Amino acid sequence: MKPVFITADNIVSPLGRTAKENFTSLKAGISGIQLHHRKIAPDPFYASLFKERDTFSNHADAGPYTPFERLLIASVGDALALSEIDHTRGNTALIVSTTKGNIGLLENNPFGGDLKQRIALPTSARLVAEYFGFVKQPIVVSHACISGLVALITGMRLLQSGRFDHAVVAGADLITRFVLSGFQSFHAVSDAPCRPFDAGRNGITLGEAAATIVLSATPVQRKEWAPVQLSGGAVSNDANHISGPSRTGAELHQAIERAIEEAGIDKNTLSFISAHGTATKYNDEMESKAFALSGLKDVPVNSLKGFYGHTLGAAGLLETVASLHALQENLILPTPGFEAPGTSQPLNICTELKKGRYHNCLKTGSGFGGCNAAIVLQKIN
Repeated sequence: MKPVFITADNIVSPLGRTAKENFTSLKAGISGIQLHHRKIAPDPFYASLFKERDTFSNHADAGPYTPFERLLIASVGDALALSEIDHTRGNTALIVSTTKGNIGLLENNPFGGDLKQRIALPTSARLVAEYFGFVKQPIVVSHACISGLVALITGMRLLQSGRFDHAVVAGADLITRFVLSGFQSFHAVSDAPCRPFDAGRNGITLGEAAATIVLSATPVQRKEWAPVQLSGGAVSNDANHISGPSRTGAELHQAIERAIEEAGIDKNTLSFISAHGTATKYNDEMESKAFALSGLKDVPVNSLKGFYGHTLGAAGLLETVASLHALQENLILPTPGFEAPGTSQPLNICTELKKGRYHNCLKTGSGFGGCNAAIVLQKIN
């Protein structure tokens, strides 16, 4: 298949407005998670949130854009500025990844035909596409918590098919009353900053962010920037339960095996794994079983949820960008909150910033409905 390369990227989060700013914070061990007192919940809660009334992008303030759309615009705009593509030609796809989009509009507006159209995800994608002058109709991916990874795999397939030369893949979500109360109804929200894979973990911490990755059929040569290839990807489903993951990890294992096979690498050469690592009892246990089935128990593993919280539709993209920069700087990021092993299958959890020579990584994700995804990144030296 045709090779697909990552040629530009961005993260907009409480830790910074560019990928560089975010990665600098990650290397310094800075987390965006704080205790918040907001109107969206009756009691204080931990989360990684933007400042209230943050406009994200001065360029889009005058238009008909919601905070969700301005957040997407800020992220896409920075990534495009770093890229060398002319996205206004018909050879560039725009793919938007989110789980909830403008769902927060339901909290303060009466539901009707106009609002139904306004909160539709294609409406937001169209407005973002029009803002930047994309020619082709944008694609929306909303696939629970693997949305970002599925969007990347979709972009990769479009380029491999020859339909496009570039794909701008962007994801975002904001934490609203609807989102927070939904997770609280599952008793899934931690009463402290989350602790992925730890014996004392008791739930997720939510987060807000956007991230963008520009995929291209040709690599970009930059000073101190090794080309990175998105070389494999796969999706699977547990068919187990609407909210409870597989009891065995076999289905995530299946996605991992297919992604590694497509990438054409020896799994024993994997440098590290960026896990989904939500810090819920069942997700982390399932992932540990999947990694064991894949023979990866000795590969260094991290979860970035202790830095960002769970950023929903942005998570797969955001954590891929962080992993990309880790490969570029030959680092493995730590897992904030982890102290003692808490899964039935032993994992090599990275607990401190680790330096070395790293060439590739596996990124995994799982979500409601039993969905799983895995991708492989390779640094081309």
